[in-house]
Amino acid sequence: MASLIFGILALLLVMVFLGVHIAVALGTASAIGVYLLLGSSDIALSVLSGTAYEALRKDIFIVIPLFVLMGEFISRSGAAQDIYSIGNRGLRKLPGCLAVATVSGNAVFAAITGVSIASAATFSRIAYPEMVALGYSRSYALGVVAGSACLGMLIPPSILMIIWAVLTEISIGALFVAGLLPGLILASLFCAYCIITAIMSPETAPSCPPPSAETVDHARNRSELISGLSVVALILIVIGGIWGGFLTPTEAAGFGAIGALVVGIVKGMRRKEISTSIFHAGKITAPIMILLITASMYSRFLAMSGAVDVIQGTLFSFSESPIVIMFMIFVIWLVLGMFIDATSIILLTVPIFAPMSAIIGIEPLAFAIFGILVIEAGLLTPPFGLLIFTVKASVPDKSVTLGEIFRGSVPYWIMILLVAVLVVVFPVLATFLPKSLI
Repeated sequence: MASLIFGILALLLVMVFLGVHIAVALGTASAIGVYLLLGSSDIALSVLSGTAYEALRKDIFIVIPLFVLMGEFISRSGAAQDIYSIGNRGLRKLPGCLAVATVSGNAVFAAITGVSIASAATFSRIAYPEMVALGYSRSYALGVVAGSACLGMLIPPSILMIIWAVLTEISIGALFVAGLLPGLILASLFCAYCIITAIMSPETAPSCPPPSAETVDHARNRSELISGLSVVALILIVIGGIWGGFLTPTEAAGFGAIGALVVGIVKGMRRKEISTSIFHAGKITAPIMILLITASMYSRFLAMSGAVDVIQGTLFSFSESPIVIMFMIFVIWLVLGMFIDATSIILLTVPIFAPMSAIIGIEPLAFAIFGILVIEAGLLTPPFGLLIFTVKASVPDKSVTLGEIFRGSVPYWIMILLVAVLVVVFPVLATFLPKSLI
């Protein structure tokens, strides 16, 4: 049995690294594995089709398209530009003010979008041109944009958190709340790095000039303030409703999508922009849903074959020390993050690693936040950091090189990994708010 399990997992990894779409790889490996277990193609197809049907019936999956749609409405309404402008004015006296405003804007934007790629694409177009125009180092400016975009997967709502919660049957609301404190700590570290770098190297991040009386547009400032307050109110309704127990995650996502539509209409969105937002949300959601269906097939194979116990036994044969086990998981996630997107890594590994973390005594919420942080760091690491390529494709300056973005993002993924380690060492960082509020 062990040879069958490792053979199927090896087949799965080979297909993934050869470039086969992860959904196809999961479905194919699961089908072959179940067929070899049962010895009948008819029974195997019946088991897998039943598994897929049960996965589709889970109403919790509606949370994903609704939160993605909420982010699309806000992104296309221009509210992200308003959030950045408000932060820029409020933080003007700080060293590296535009970089700090980018981190702050991403933190707020993260509480709406739940998708790091959306944050990276949006702030590449908004923040990078302003920083370069003021004389900021290109690599520094690109690093700020790419690094702070990672906040989108940690500060709730987060698509990765929803997927993790579905796979492990953790409360989505509790996991959302668990990510808030580590997310704020990470955002604070990013801001501190931006300020310290600007102080130590003024040529990298020059000071912002004070606005002249002629350039102050009070009407524009008032419009941006109203837009920013609307976004904050929307965040309070969505996240506050979940925290307070007034709304389930599904209901909060519904209210969020409707609220974002209202904000978008007030900001000037019309039928074309609304239709585009809905269409683009569908394009983002459909692959995720297909992945979740095939991941349920993969989980069924793992359960039927006893793969989790076999893999656990193999890893524990090297060492039973929780530190060693966590280090092995850490390295596996970090290496996979260099080649595979975050959603795929979670679908491949969490069904195996989550039960192991419980055996060695790691609190489930802390392990989830640790995993999301480590996996998210992979989005910034060479050779295939997804956020790096997103920034490269989105910045208006086509002379920007991947090397510049990778160099600028190094301090950020180091800080992400630092917070990940802190969450494991001090799990109260992830568990305090859920235990206090939920």
